[in-house]
Amino acid sequence: MGSSTFSLSLILMLTASMLAVSMANKDWHFGFNYTNWPFKGGPPQSQNDIPGPRKIVVGGSENWQLNFNYTDWALKNGPFYLNDTLVFKYDPPTNDSTIPHSVYLLPNLWSFLTCDLRRATMVANTTQGGGEGFEFVLKKWQPHYFACGERNGYHCKAGQMKFFVMPLFRQWH
Repeated sequence: MGSSTFSLSLILMLTASMLAVSMANKDWHFGFNYTNWPFKGGPPQSQNDIPGPRKIVVGGSENWQLNFNYTDWALKNGPFYLNDTLVFKYDPPTNDSTIPHSVYLLPNLWSFLTCDLRRATMVANTTQGGGEGFEFVLKKWQPHYFACGERNGYHCKAGQMKFFVMPLFRQWH
């Protein structure tokens, strides 16, 4: 088996595994929840089925920091929908004791898995997370791979500062 065939097989296997884990997550219905039809006596709406876009602080009260499992956070706080806004909050570097962070958008699953920033796009620098934080709107129906790019990807690799979301279409009410 050639190395490119092995790499493709590995990527397909990892993608299938991540999709299976995502689908096992509560409320993950590809944007359609057929059990919540608006007929009398139907089950209540889930908290994620609110009408209109949401603003979601990445990491919740922990914000964007080292050694927090953002992949787990994304699974527990999903699903995410088109036009939802992710808010990245982190302290800007003010002195030698502040650890700087940034936000990069990685181009593909392989870059995400390996924390390879070579073709990544910086969407927020080390100062943009202060105050109300940096806002990123999920405008496209595609996977979005996020990571901290500081220290040449060390925060991504060793500090777990990475996660991905696949925004869904909102269900029709």
